Amino acid sequence: MFYKSTRNSEVKVTSAQAIAQGISKDGGLFVPESIPGISLDELRELGSKNYRERAAFVFGKFLTDFSEAEIAYCVDNAYNTKAFDTDNICELAHLFDGTYMLELWHGPTCAFKDMALQILPYLLTTSTKKLNSDKKVVILVATSGDTGKAALEGFKDVPNTSIMVFYPDDGVSAMQKKQMTTQEGNNVGVCAIKGNFDDAQNGVKKIFTDPEIAADLEKNGMMFSSANSINWGRLAPQIIYYVSSYAQLVADGEIDLGDPINIVVPTGNFGNILAGYYAKHMGVPVNKLICASNSNNVLTDFLKTGVYDRNRDFYATISPSMDILISSNLERLLYMLSGENDAVIREWFGKLASEGKYEVSDDVKAKLFEEFSAGCCSDDETKATIKRIYDKYSYTCDTHTAVAVKVYEDYKAATGDETKTIIASTASPYKFSGSVLSAIGQDTDAEEFELVGKLAEVSGLKVPSSLAALKDKAVRFDKVIAKDDMKDYVYSSLGI
Repeated sequence: MFYKSTRNSEVKVTSAQAIAQGISKDGGLFVPESIPGISLDELRELGSKNYRERAAFVFGKFLTDFSEAEIAYCVDNAYNTKAFDTDNICELAHLFDGTYMLELWHGPTCAFKDMALQILPYLLTTSTKKLNSDKKVVILVATSGDTGKAALEGFKDVPNTSIMVFYPDDGVSAMQKKQMTTQEGNNVGVCAIKGNFDDAQNGVKKIFTDPEIAADLEKNGMMFSSANSINWGRLAPQIIYYVSSYAQLVADGEIDLGDPINIVVPTGNFGNILAGYYAKHMGVPVNKLICASNSNNVLTDFLKTGVYDRNRDFYATISPSMDILISSNLERLLYMLSGENDAVIREWFGKLASEGKYEVSDDVKAKLFEEFSAGCCSDDETKATIKRIYDKYSYTCDTHTAVAVKVYEDYKAATGDETKTIIASTASPYKFSGSVLSAIGQDTDAEEFELVGKLAEVSGLKVPSSLAALKDKAVRFDKVIAKDDMKDYVYSSLGI
């Protein structure tokens, strides 16, 4: 299995090189040259396996230059009860008739990003060894809240690595900020920028693709890589939990083998729902992929019209990890839907950079409309959904998962589709305690950790130990810079 660049189909690299490099030198994203298949018999067999075994099976399809022993090393070190609070790694909660919450937040930072970022350090270090590289790997991350902490936790004190995380100063929750600014580790750096997530993401990508910066790192025995979902090593692990969930539903007798399911994903950067697309095209019977957005509804509009237009107001919402107007992983999908037409990808994303807008061709629109549905909701609707689910089912969900629930309810009402459905639950409610408490009618006039205690009382959910421990941790990183100063911060941190 080799990997191509979305902006130059002639590029051909191994999975180890794709993971180590993170992004192609031409600015494109690495995609597998083909999507490997999974048969229904294999899905049935996976039902009797644990999560580690399911992960090894899927990785074996995509990382064909890794040995079984190398994959087992990565999987066994990442997916265990030292890191996750359940041996199942993720849980399927039966919310109501035919609808299941795929709880992806049982890892150390209480967000779905742990599902990939607990294993990425093992994939990355294994990849660099396979490439006989002794360079120090410098990992740059742009985050809208959850990726940053998950990446920091995954890479802290990993030998021969350095990680720097950039986040929008006013664009993350109080708990997310506390998680990042108190991060332990001798190889970590955290810096806020004056701007939004798109500014941070654009800044990181600009640094990645600057040949002069790459040359400076080369002189100093260093190389860049990424822990954002532009890195194939971030995206591949996300495919696993959709494959695993289908196998589990069959094993539990919730569906018959071959029955289709819907998948609903709250997303801003498109990676988490793209993983569902890959799972579908591997052979998981998926009827509809339903994309849920908050008030930053650029993806909703695109999936309904085929026009991507980031020229719009940006909203800071109570679901901040979705406050994104440039969805980088969409490039991978459009490359596939366009028949791997790198020229048209360069054209469309060139227009996005210069004009902030592009429109895909009619044949691509038809494929989008067939595979995807999309919807969005406001903060008020998100809060109302949290309260409705809490009152009716005694289930407390966070502000991102609630967006997905609301969009799914709207989809079901509009279509009458009774297909059994998985909703990706992407974060613990404790990461957004104030917003969740406000939604269910509780007083929120208190400091962050008092709110955590109050949420524990009303929800009955145990406070994750990793969040409880933050209360008395000292802030290590309080620097705030202009978005144009990111390069200087990187050079200063690396001593270049």
